[in-house]
Amino acid sequence: MEQQPASAAPLAMLHVRPVTDFELPELAPYRSMRWQSEHRQQGIFVAEGEKVVRRLLESNLKIKSLLLPEKWLSEYRELLEKRDEEIHAFTAEKALLETLTGFSMYQGVLAVAEVPRPTTLDEALALPSRPLLFVALDSLSSAENLGGLVRNCVAFGVNALLVGETSCSPYLRRAVRSSMGTIFKLPVIETDNLANSIQNLRAHNVRCVAAHPHTNEKTLSAADFKQDVCLVLGSEGQGISPHVLKSCDEAVLIRMLNQVDSLNVGTAGAVFLYEVQRQRGKG
Repeated sequence: MEQQPASAAPLAMLHVRPVTDFELPELAPYRSMRWQSEHRQQGIFVAEGEKVVRRLLESNLKIKSLLLPEKWLSEYRELLEKRDEEIHAFTAEKALLETLTGFSMYQGVLAVAEVPRPTTLDEALALPSRPLLFVALDSLSSAENLGGLVRNCVAFGVNALLVGETSCSPYLRRAVRSSMGTIFKLPVIETDNLANSIQNLRAHNVRCVAAHPHTNEKTLSAADFKQDVCLVLGSEGQGISPHVLKSCDEAVLIRMLNQVDSLNVGTAGAVFLYEVQRQRGKG
């Protein structure tokens, strides 16, 4: 039986249903949180945590359902009133929600939403913001590292994120959580050939700079980021693949001490992005 949030006037587009187990067909996306390929095929993702779900409600992404303790409906009421789509909210105690996820949850707040349509490269190149700043990812497999990098991209004003064919999706549950919901503010370009996309950017006068620790070409401080630029970042273990590296204009390294030869990709991305904004007078 559906009910409305306690001590609140009805919300026409919100349908609230208490649950005592997770067998309802509508809850299937929550039951399959560990099988991300199913979500990918359905074009959906799971948002986890109070702040992440709050940022989802503040975004223009289409939300399908919520699964949370009833008290959070009152907390989100103002944001829910602004939504114009039909949302099904399933309420359950946090202890029950933890049996679904298999791990302890601080707030017990989950939501399912549709992955937005990817931005095209042409759309990104037509953005009015100048100079442009893109980040491209090659062979990035850690969802947590990707989410942290997304957070850095939004913090430093990246216009769009290019996700290569060998990288995981920024809409994996752990990536969304690690981004703290900032992924909802970042246009994403999905490419099935990152090397070709980089060459396309270069044809449009976007300088493509590889963050590559195993190079003697140039240090970060010597690189010029004042014009349109795309930073290319590689995997945690092997870095940028040779064919993607070859497609870039140049490779740049961060000079490090004490025989440290590489940084976590999120950390390296933050260092590069700060230098870009410093050179552009925004640091």
